[in-house]
Amino acid sequence: MTGGWGKVMGSLFGTDGVRGVANRELSPELAFSIGRAGAYILTRETGTRAIALGRDTRISGDMLEAAVTAGVLSTGVDVWRLGVLPTPAVAYLTRELGAGAGVVISASHNPVEDNGIKFFGANGYKLPDRLEEMIEQLVLKQEAAGIPRPTGAAVGKVREVPDAAERYLAHARRAGPPALGGLKIVVDCANGAACTVAPLILNALGARVVVMNREPDGTNINVACGSTNPASLQERVLAEGADLGLAFDGDADRVIAVDERGNVCNGDRIMVICGKYLKEHNRLPLNTVVVTVMSNLGLHVALREAGIRVLQTRVGDRYVLETMLASGARLGGEQSGHIIFLDHNTTGDGLITALQLLSVMVDTGKSLSQLAAQMQEFPQVLENVRVADKEKVMASPVLAGAIAACEARLNGQGRILVRPSGTEPLIRVMVEGRNEEELLEVVNQLVEAVVQADRG
Repeated sequence: MTGGWGKVMGSLFGTDGVRGVANRELSPELAFSIGRAGAYILTRETGTRAIALGRDTRISGDMLEAAVTAGVLSTGVDVWRLGVLPTPAVAYLTRELGAGAGVVISASHNPVEDNGIKFFGANGYKLPDRLEEMIEQLVLKQEAAGIPRPTGAAVGKVREVPDAAERYLAHARRAGPPALGGLKIVVDCANGAACTVAPLILNALGARVVVMNREPDGTNINVACGSTNPASLQERVLAEGADLGLAFDGDADRVIAVDERGNVCNGDRIMVICGKYLKEHNRLPLNTVVVTVMSNLGLHVALREAGIRVLQTRVGDRYVLETMLASGARLGGEQSGHIIFLDHNTTGDGLITALQLLSVMVDTGKSLSQLAAQMQEFPQVLENVRVADKEKVMASPVLAGAIAACEARLNGQGRILVRPSGTEPLIRVMVEGRNEEELLEVVNQLVEAVVQADRG
């Protein structure tokens, strides 16, 4: 099975906003233009002349925040500055504060040299393609004649929102248990946006909290830590004798857990745990969970045996959300730990996901390892291959031939997914089945084909 490209648009917006190397592809000049065009389009849609703006801890955030802010203010629209906060906090506060739109400056789990600009509508949802295309056309084609340039008292103003974190935490707390009963939790904040809010709320709920990677210096976000690098968290959970560990990514829209035995509990297992619990308590509408093609076969088996329907979509949280809204499902997500609980937020929310998982632990009295055992994981091998031209590789007959040969080799006892990253110059090769030794051989064969296709 081959993966799709995702959204087909111009050269600016990808599957998760605008991303690039800060001060190169994502220059302050471009950020100014995006802020200007976004403010014009989005406040024209809603009539509300204010935009909520938050960011993560990476060093280029100051520069890009200033540029986006200047662009917004130049149209006569105000900026409500939220400071360093998780991406889902900005989505929530956009609605809570009544802003005309929200903007997040973050590259999530990407390396520090990258940064990004992502918009939310006034309803807290990511923008539909129609609005992103309108913003893109204004920026790329310089069709900005209709954007106002007010002067004097009509220029936009910046307003600080000093209680932004407290507002978000009060909301998030409603998604968790009344108390955590002294559970010992190791929290890896990835030197990112979770640094303040995650320890605060867990301590307030009565947990014994051990915090890792909570000293952001602008350059250490996601470096050998966080949800994409859980090895140090696994070691720390065992060393501390903790009940579990939680690892967020740079903008805290995703989380993965580590059980008391040091084993990783990824997004698939978290969805199985929470999905089954919600169904048992008649709180899983339509008995449906939405996942992507990257979810392990073990998830499908576990949920099917529990009487839960699984809807599958292509990779990307925007596609998960689209399917959830179309189907009426309220729980969906990705293996990476980017999970959407629509009863609590309009986007993936690492902190709310953690609180939902903790609620199951507290209510059932079971350890995380006991809960995670509800899903048997099939062997899955994933390799990321850096390439010069993703489109050329995906269209290559060399790669197509290799995929066909490998699918014939697996003979229905596994599956292959080859797809381009939506945010990085990578081709992701995933093979799943029962025989791990054979999977490694198949992955190596496909990686060679990707490299050959990129060079050819």
